[in-house]
Amino acid sequence: KLTRLQLAGISNKDMKFNKKRLRYISDREKIKQGSEGILYWMLRDHRVQDNWALIHAQRLALKENLPLHVCVFLVVPKSKLSTLRHYSFMLKGLEEVAKECEALDIQFHLRLGSPGELLSGFVSDHNVGAVVTDFSPLREPMQWLEEIKTRLPEDIPLIQVDAHNIVPCWVASPKLEYAARTIRGKITKLLPEFLTDFPLVEKHPYATTITTKPVDWDKTLASLQVDRTVGEPEWAKPGTQGGMAMLETFIDVRLKVFATQRNDPNASALSQLSPWIRFGHISAQRVALQVQCGGKSAGQSVSSFIEELVVRRELTDNFCFYNKKYDSVEGANDWAQKTLKDHAKDKRPYHYTCQQLEEAETHDKLWNAAQYQMVKEGKMHGFLRMYWAKKILEWTSSPKEALSIALYLNDRYELDGQDPNGFVGCMWSICGIHDQGWAERPIFGKIRYMNYKGCTRKFDVAQFERKYCPKKL
Repeated sequence: KLTRLQLAGISNKDMKFNKKRLRYISDREKIKQGSEGILYWMLRDHRVQDNWALIHAQRLALKENLPLHVCVFLVVPKSKLSTLRHYSFMLKGLEEVAKECEALDIQFHLRLGSPGELLSGFVSDHNVGAVVTDFSPLREPMQWLEEIKTRLPEDIPLIQVDAHNIVPCWVASPKLEYAARTIRGKITKLLPEFLTDFPLVEKHPYATTITTKPVDWDKTLASLQVDRTVGEPEWAKPGTQGGMAMLETFIDVRLKVFATQRNDPNASALSQLSPWIRFGHISAQRVALQVQCGGKSAGQSVSSFIEELVVRRELTDNFCFYNKKYDSVEGANDWAQKTLKDHAKDKRPYHYTCQQLEEAETHDKLWNAAQYQMVKEGKMHGFLRMYWAKKILEWTSSPKEALSIALYLNDRYELDGQDPNGFVGCMWSICGIHDQGWAERPIFGKIRYMNYKGCTRKFDVAQFERKYCPKKL
């Protein structure tokens, strides 16, 4: 399916590129004269086709008759969040990228270390005339961007292209949005302009004289200092091909029940695409196009899914881009901070440590089952993730501790962790962002409340517990 769609694509050099998709980070816009290549610093969007940043980088290279380089700088922080689960998925996706680049005569490079420290050296070694990168609203990538801006020579433009969102984050809104209802109209109005098909990234006609040593992928993965106790889940095959195969089964099998059964953790109704979108192995824009095209018989499910894929997901990038405290209680609205503070000393019915929660050792079998599924499979149903996070608020000593534990567990075990979606999901559940104040009650204050009994009215809780709750618990 992917190949057929790509074959129908238009040539990169004949394309119209919407300039609103990019912004200049540097003061300079013109490519350095006498240079010997264009660099795409691949940061968040690990794919070749359907990638506006790589499309733009090739366009610049074709215009100047220059070779094209793609470079990934691999950073592995010393942290319990650096797991085999995440880095294996990432590297296997990048291995696919490298093979595709080779077939298209695009030079692929993998460097171990921080882009802030290494990128300017790469630029001088390869006499690069312009650097194009993709967009992430998260703290560390934004810091790298600033670092690189100060280290790059003044005659080399640094260009950022939002290849992750359908409507570029800075175009969708110039400010922090309050909720889905305040951004929905802005995004919907712009979709006809931005939800277009992609031109092809083509075989590149200009070769470099510098030969690139191929990456030994198995050796690279084996050398990484990661936590190998958090293993790879069997259900998720990394890379663009794996993501497109999952998309195909969603459209063919699950999409028709998405509208009616998406809140039932026992139903097979969700797309399951978040890991591939999170690592950039597939484009949300391609997903939207395919669902609109292939889901004509699915009725209401298409609009329900597009709402979550586009509006809700792009709202999370908006939150992280415009709110520097996106992972802190101080990042919540004033009303939420006040109500959480007012109830911070309320007596908790249960009190669990981070370790007890991590090991799914609570009195609540549904919570344990959800936590256990996340540890084993690297995923948790969206409805249960809300319940799961709200119970952490109820069973720990303070909102600050609750948010810290929820983010740690989410980012360590979820295959789609360490992403704006995860930050916003935990902040919504615990700190009420993108929500409103509800009837006041102990511990939660005006934060929306969820309980076990409410879950039993929504779906067959016992069935889920039987499937996922370990017998020893």
